Order: sequence, then structure tokens, then C-alpha cells
Amino acid sequence: MVKLSSITRQLTCTRACVITTCVIAHLSGPHSALAQSTWDPAEAAPASVIVQDDDDAVRDPAEPDFVVVNLPSTLRLPRFKGNFRLTHRFAGNLRNGTFGQQAGNLFGIDQGAIIGFEYRIAFATHAQAAFYRSSFDKTIQLHGKYDAIRQRSMPVAISPVVSIEGTDNFQEKYAPAVGVAVSRHVGTRLAAYVTPMWVHNTAASLESIEHDHDGGVESHDETSHARRDTTYVGLGARVRFGGSAYVAGEVVLRTQGYAPDESAYGVSVEKRVGAHIFSLTFTNTFGTTFAQLARGGAANTLFLGFNLGRKFF
Repeated sequence: MVKLSSITRQLTCTRACVITTCVIAHLSGPHSALAQSTWDPAEAAPASVIVQDDDDAVRDPAEPDFVVVNLPSTLRLPRFKGNFRLTHRFAGNLRNGTFGQQAGNLFGIDQGAIIGFEYRIAFATHAQAAFYRSSFDKTIQLHGKYDAIRQRSMPVAISPVVSIEGTDNFQEKYAPAVGVAVSRHVGTRLAAYVTPMWVHNTAASLESIEHDHDGGVESHDETSHARRDTTYVGLGARVRFGGSAYVAGEVVLRTQGYAPDESAYGVSVEKRVGAHIFSLTFTNTFGTTFAQLARGGAANTLFLGFNLGRKFF
């Protein structure tokens, strides 16, 4: 009987230990799993920052478009993604006539427009190629940009640019160009640009366009189509207001070579909506290509226009 009682007590103790162990394991299980799944934020943060900093698809609030007004920006394009841009420069000179006359012509819209369209694609990482056609002398421009340095590793972003354009649907008056777009962002509100550019054959790159007495547009050849070069420096800036509204401006200063008329300039009021950006522009030139900008703008002129961009990423 003594042995049986002792065995019974041992079994009872063993059963109690097993039950206690199971209860403890059951209660401590979720906490252990939670402890194993918790990740130190200090270790995760650097990886997250690197992914966002290297991702060309991440929106840059200070630089929403691939141009300032006409000059190139340093905005990157993700590999194998594209962007479409439509340009209008209406032919009516806003400096002519009274306000009533301007309103009657819908501020130049009734007098026709110089229209252009562009599609660009990133065929490799940080490398873009673009096709642009303007109805101004049927000019086709083929240009490329390599976003070599971004502001993260340098105080500025640097993007070399090469281009060649030809009139009459790329059949004559070829004008190659080479330059570099340099930008400096100050926070997410301001971006400043310096764009030195050298363009060949600027005297023959296009025909001048003037207004006739009826307010229309007429085109005639330059008196001389000598091959000349122009070196210029484009200066520009963009300021963001609110969440997605901007004001941008630029001026093209010719420093050497062929430099007729006045320096080309432009300002724009912009609005970004998702992947779209709309810019209402005011310029003293119809020019939108590098060679056209090298020729400058006409005195006492101001033309209404717009840029419309659509990113496909």
C-alpha cells in the first residue's frame, strides 16, 4: 500500500508538471513569436532610404517636368519608361493693340499657333532619348540626356545633353548642339538651373517669322544662310507654391557667336495633377529647340502658350 501510494503521488506530480509546462508554453508562445517578428527600426531605416534615393520613379516635388520652360531640366526618367510633351506657342503678339482687341482675338489664340510634340524614353539607367517635332519650319529634333550626377553625392545635379535638329522634316539646315544642364535644389520648394550650350549652324537653322499687318504670320528666308555657331548660357528657376503649383522662368544669354534680336526668355505658371503637368507660358519667341532658342526672341513681343506633359510611370 505504501509503494502504491508513493507511485500515485509521483504520477500526480508528473501530471501537474506536464500541465503547468503546457500552460506556460501556451501563454508565452505568442509573445515569443512577436519578439521574433519585431524588426529594429534603426536597422530598417537605412535600407528604406537607399531604395527611395536610388529610385528614379520617386516624385521630386521641386522638379516636376523635364523642361523649365524650354530649356532642359535634370529630372530623371526610370529605365524603359516614357514621357509625352505637347507644346503650343500662339502667334498673337500680346504687346500689340488694346485689351479689347486682344480679348477679341482670344489673346492670340485665334491667330494660329506653333505646335510641337515630343516623346522621350529611358533606354538605359539614367539615359534618355527624345524625338521632338515642331511645326516651326517643320523642325525635327533628336536629342539625348545622360543624368550622370544627382545632388545626393554632389552639391548639384549634372546632366550632359546632345542634340541634332533639321528643318523640312530633318532634310536640311542641320544644327547639332552639345551642352549640360546643371541644377541645385533648395529643399522641396526651389530649383535653380544653369545650362551652357553650344549650337552649330544657328544662322541657317530656321526661317524668321514675323507678323503681317493683318495680325497673321508670314515666313521669309534670312538674307544670309551662312553657317555660324552660338554659345549661350541658359539661366532658370522654379518655385513651388502649396502642394503642386509652380512658377518657373528662364532666360537664354548668348555669350559668343551669332546672336540676332534679343535674348529669349519665358515664364510659366504650372500645375501638377498626378502624372500630368500643365504649364501656361509667356515667351518672346516661338522657339522651343536649342537652335531656335540660340536665335533669340523678337523685341516688343510676348506670346501666350502652354506645355502639357504626361509621365508614363
